[in-house]
Amino acid sequence: MRGHRGLVVVLAGLALLALVPPVAGMLNQPFYIDLLRRVMILAIAAVSLDLILGYGGMVSFGHAAYLGIGSYSVAVMAFYGIHSGPLQWLVAIGASALVALAIGSVSIRTSGIYFIMITLAFTQMLYFLGISVDEYGGDDGMGLKRLSQFGNLIDLGDPVAFYYLVLAILVLTLVIVHRLVHSRFGMVIRAAKSNEARTRAIGFSPYAYRLVAFVIAGAICGLAGALYVNHTKYLSPHIMHWTISGDIMFMVILGGMGSTAGPVAGALVLLVLENLLSGWTEHWQIIFGPFLVLVVLFAKRGLAGWLAGGRHG
Repeated sequence: MRGHRGLVVVLAGLALLALVPPVAGMLNQPFYIDLLRRVMILAIAAVSLDLILGYGGMVSFGHAAYLGIGSYSVAVMAFYGIHSGPLQWLVAIGASALVALAIGSVSIRTSGIYFIMITLAFTQMLYFLGISVDEYGGDDGMGLKRLSQFGNLIDLGDPVAFYYLVLAILVLTLVIVHRLVHSRFGMVIRAAKSNEARTRAIGFSPYAYRLVAFVIAGAICGLAGALYVNHTKYLSPHIMHWTISGDIMFMVILGGMGSTAGPVAGALVLLVLENLLSGWTEHWQIIFGPFLVLVVLFAKRGLAGWLAGGRHG
């Protein structure tokens, strides 16, 4: 029964997101389209992190690296006059997957604080590489010369069309991750998180499964990066800073780790509260911090778990 309630929460949330553009148009408030599109893009990144954090128990503090690689893939190709959207986004996904493979092959051999520090170190290396390349703006970043082009299929310059494209990608991401974690592959990932020794004893190698999950998560986040740079129309190396990884992790924890709706709910609440509170005070984190503590204390499975009746979605 609670599982059905969780599904209802997810479907209701997606339906409300689908209604944002017409409602914003009626209210003559296009700002909400921009805000919710940003929420959904970062929700895609949060869903990808939840695959390895919530289901796999891998506390990666380097997930922002793939946002940055996806963004740089699009912006650098546009810088050299390559504006094909399919090509740019395939490169963003592929490059992010390759970097995730390199980082994962090293970090997954460790655990605990060592895993956290290795993922953090790799991300900071990429961040400092980004600020050191003057050709692409260095620390200041650079504007996106032209949005990704998809011919007559879709115009990213149309805010509503871009919004619904992001919504469609979010839905597709949720479906893919949900099917993955409920497949044989996902059961091994979850079993390794629960008891690695027992997983090995029954004949499964957690390393290989974790590495595949790590690469998939990096690829999905790379796609989010490609969307993000088109959303902001600006490339900044700050997108790879460790604080962005922290923000994505907050979204997952706040919404509920290991749940379908959790990362989306976390991204929505975090970014909407940030927008509201930052307009009131520059010290909005002082208010948000205790709120996060209260969620952890009284809704141990996050907002999504609470809405779904205390069960993972």
